[in-house]
Amino acid sequence: MSNNNKKINNIFYIVIISHLIFWTLVPYITNHNLPLDTIEALAWGSNLDWGFNKHPPMSAFFSEVIYQIFGARDWSYYLLSQIFVIISFYYVFRFSKEIFNNDLLGLISVLLIESVYFYNFTTPEFNVNVCQLPFWSLTVYYSWKIYSGKEIKFLDCFLVGLFAAFGFLSKYLFIYLLVSIDLLFIYLIFLKKERKFDFKYLITVEVFIVALIPHLIWLNNNDFITITYGLARTGLEQSSLIDHIKFPIIFLLKQIGIIIPFLILIWLLVKKFKFKLNFKDKKLLFLIAINIFPIILIFLTSLITGSNIRTMWMTPFYLFIGTLFVYLFQTQINLKKLKPFMIGFIFFFFLSPALYAYVSVSKDNKRTDYPGEEIAVKTQYAWNQQFNSTINVVFGDEWHAGNLSYHLKSRPVWEGIVQRDQLDELKDYMCLDNICVGSR
Repeated sequence: MSNNNKKINNIFYIVIISHLIFWTLVPYITNHNLPLDTIEALAWGSNLDWGFNKHPPMSAFFSEVIYQIFGARDWSYYLLSQIFVIISFYYVFRFSKEIFNNDLLGLISVLLIESVYFYNFTTPEFNVNVCQLPFWSLTVYYSWKIYSGKEIKFLDCFLVGLFAAFGFLSKYLFIYLLVSIDLLFIYLIFLKKERKFDFKYLITVEVFIVALIPHLIWLNNNDFITITYGLARTGLEQSSLIDHIKFPIIFLLKQIGIIIPFLILIWLLVKKFKFKLNFKDKKLLFLIAINIFPIILIFLTSLITGSNIRTMWMTPFYLFIGTLFVYLFQTQINLKKLKPFMIGFIFFFFLSPALYAYVSVSKDNKRTDYPGEEIAVKTQYAWNQQFNSTINVVFGDEWHAGNLSYHLKSRPVWEGIVQRDQLDELKDYMCLDNICVGSR
């Protein structure tokens, strides 16, 4: 590795470590309580299963692992979220360096996505969207290995299947990436016939299916509850004819709004916006497949079904957008005149945590202002006045009951909305405002 490449790699590590530190400390210092989705994941994690009423199990699994290591320390869940972010950045960097065979262009690809809303302002909340990020980047990276390699390796196929399954077990929308990559391979193998079919491709499918079997069994045993929840969130059942036009337009406008800082950095980086699309360029085809195809498929979903695509669902979709734009405009980038771009990057890099801190401190009606720890202390005190047993079960919604599960030292298991017969099975119990705690 040349000295210049070592310098670029050092800059990359400084950026991602700085990102991790800022986005761990700022929410920890300014928030009084963990965000909704993180508490929700912790509630599920206290009663870990192969799926839950809203989502598959991966976010709950990782949250519970952190709880078992660190307990109820808020900073550890902000750290968990940022670890997921920087892992995804690392594989974007590796992938981009291989695309360009140029470390500096690879670094620029990562610096660009640092400006995207999904990878800064929303990252403190560890949830199913953030949980997808490393698996999205890993799936793309090892798919690229298969796509670009002269020889298809068993390990690459195995890893694609495994990481694809982990991504799908984080959130079902991961399927949009998998379909996009599969469409590219189908096009090249069966339509263009530029590649020969290799039975090693089936390893990917086999590993993917085998890894999903426990969750599929759980789904069948629970009336496919996560799928029906996801469909309900789209508003599909109430959609009207106008929704087939309204929601796709809203979707597109939101996507443009989200990447405005990114587009400003592109404007600072590129002097002339000229590029040619060569669809015989295999690198370009792959970049289009992982960046454009998933967004088109989501747009078509909204257009055809009239469903409302929620903004946060798009979290992983922009991980490689920096690589795509740098690839398109690489001949227009003057690598000796990066000062305006770096000034813009530094501005957005510090602006995001500053705005987050301002919002967190200035507004006092957010979920992160909920007095979860204080309520847990009062609940424990009231319990101790009546019983000598330990609270080991809690009933109620994921937010209120989940906060008790997280903050009570006994870490009671969350068991959903309370039913009368469940209370009858308890040795002791106490209820207040549809939240019940008890001892078996």
